[in-house]
Amino acid sequence: MAAPSTRGGVRLLMALVGVLVFGFYTAVAYASYLGLTYLWRLQFDPVTTALTVLVVAVAFGYLSMRVGTVRLLSRLDARELPRARVPGAYEVLDGLTARMDLDAPRLMVVSLSTPNAFALDTAGRDTVVVDTALFGLLDRAEFEGLLAHELAHLEHRDSLVQTLTFSTLQTVASVVYALVSPLVFFVTGLAFAAAWFRGDPHSWPETIPGRVRTALERGVVVAMSVVTLAARAHSRKREFAADARAASVTGRPLALARALEKIERATTPDVGLLSPLWIHGEVESPDERRVRDLFSTHPRTEDRVARLRRRAEEGRVRIDVQ
Repeated sequence: MAAPSTRGGVRLLMALVGVLVFGFYTAVAYASYLGLTYLWRLQFDPVTTALTVLVVAVAFGYLSMRVGTVRLLSRLDARELPRARVPGAYEVLDGLTARMDLDAPRLMVVSLSTPNAFALDTAGRDTVVVDTALFGLLDRAEFEGLLAHELAHLEHRDSLVQTLTFSTLQTVASVVYALVSPLVFFVTGLAFAAAWFRGDPHSWPETIPGRVRTALERGVVVAMSVVTLAARAHSRKREFAADARAASVTGRPLALARALEKIERATTPDVGLLSPLWIHGEVESPDERRVRDLFSTHPRTEDRVARLRRRAEEGRVRIDVQ
């Protein structure tokens, strides 16, 4: 058992550490406060400042998207598909671009683990990337529907709009967090100091300032989650819109529906009684699926197919027999 003098020395040392920690965070909080005060004294025009922040956010988002697409194509080892190798695919592509009044994009192929296709708003010339497996999986009408869907994304610059919007919202959230940073640093210092004074450094979340800091962090997380959910909801909406545009251009909504179903079947592994998922009981619950749907960039395939089938049904010509 430690002697009282030893315990007292340890408590004194911990209290000293608490003072030092509090002093450090207070200094950081004061420095950030001085920085904000300096910016305030410069008396920037609010409108000009807001426009500057917006321009910086848009520029950063645009550059990050351009760099990201180049890196993605390099990582996937994407190769431009020669026209002479698959004239039928280019015949379909040329017909669609003429109907949609689009410049012909590059058609590139990759070998993915699961069949997929996606459109990229690349510099100079847009790009449609297709997995090689799709050429054997889809018939001509289905391939046309899938290409029309990707061209619809390029037609409305969906990836560019979504990237710039998300970048702008992130920048706004970062500016707001910077404005409250002095308070965050000061409260953090109080929380750590109180925990060291009580002799349990790990208990800082249980202190009153620790709870305040946790509440601030949760507020930031909630704000970013709302931004993410809004961006994902918009992305799902654009997928439905691209499906509708493809159905309108091709006049064959059921062909796109079949393509989506084939890709879904090729992507989703069979889950039988002897599968590891069944053996270990790792079956997705309804609540888990709802959360996954909220954060997904694409709607469920069954929902997309159902809409396309309804569209086909509504467009069917009925002849009344007297």
